[in-house]
Amino acid sequence: MRVTVIGAGNGGASAAVELTLAGHDVVLHGRSQATIAPFLQGGIGYLGVFGEGRIRPALVTTDLKAAIDGADAVVVALPTFALTSVAEALHAAGWSSRRPVILNPGHTGGALEFETAYRARQPEIPPIAEFATLAYVARKPAPDTVNITGRARSLRAAALKGGEAALEAALALFPGSYDCGDVIASDLCNVNMVVHPPGAMLGAAWVEATGGDFTFYVQGMTDGVVKVMEALDRERIAVGRAFGHALPTIVEEMKAIGTVPADAAGSDYRAIAAGEANRRIKAPDSLTHRYYVEDFSHGLTPFLVYAQIAGVHVPTASALADLHAVMVAGSQRPAPRDAAAMGLVGATMESLKQRVGLL
Repeated sequence: MRVTVIGAGNGGASAAVELTLAGHDVVLHGRSQATIAPFLQGGIGYLGVFGEGRIRPALVTTDLKAAIDGADAVVVALPTFALTSVAEALHAAGWSSRRPVILNPGHTGGALEFETAYRARQPEIPPIAEFATLAYVARKPAPDTVNITGRARSLRAAALKGGEAALEAALALFPGSYDCGDVIASDLCNVNMVVHPPGAMLGAAWVEATGGDFTFYVQGMTDGVVKVMEALDRERIAVGRAFGHALPTIVEEMKAIGTVPADAAGSDYRAIAAGEANRRIKAPDSLTHRYYVEDFSHGLTPFLVYAQIAGVHVPTASALADLHAVMVAGSQRPAPRDAAAMGLVGATMESLKQRVGLL
């Protein structure tokens, strides 16, 4: 399959490596010339779970029109707050409404935001599927190399109504992914929405004082943080129940993904620190880190929209979102994924279920 990967950061480079090693014809698109420049000379170096080596994509470019020429599918591997701009850019570049778009990941409400942005430009939308979380744990130790320390064993995927072709492509391209039924189930299993905001908010002073010089899931996982995380997770499960989904705890979800050891005791949230990749992860270095920029306004904000539609009281999520809004007031931030961004202004439980194919 000829696949265009949009995004040349940690996730995009990892996807380009995996798909190339699997025999696909891969084009890598980066928005920044500075980001792709290291890949233009000798390709993408990789180490970690896929071994060690170097791959050369068929094309590495900042020209989106050239990148999508002849592509069978697009995999979007960018921070989730970029999805509206990607939808707009794909439409402007002439992406066919018959060719699939796969969001790796969509996180919470990503597919709905992408659909809303695309439909604002034309009524006919492409098939859209999303993953609940990024397929990889990866970092770049050098500008031309990605260290892929983790690959999800089990990855929730779902398509919007009419997006069966995108779901089929997603399952074929990424082994271990599975159809979890609908995007509500996928959205509510966004791991980062639960595991990042409590520690990020309660550890904000430490982040600012030390520049993030502590381990997020070990030193930062204090008793107080764990209690807030547990409360937030209970609210997530309650919202899922209102939509007819029996969701696992986030710890059980992470066991399935592979970021928490399968033999970790019960649903102890401290087991998150036992993951080989997790226990080495440093805290955010500032309040502009993606844990703050992405997981509040594009994790908790759309979650609050779902909770309101479902009529479920979520005081912990609301408090975290409100504190974050006050803390970053006046700073330049991406527009939040609110009801307007997802096309859910005035939505009811019935209308949302119809839109995502639950009715």
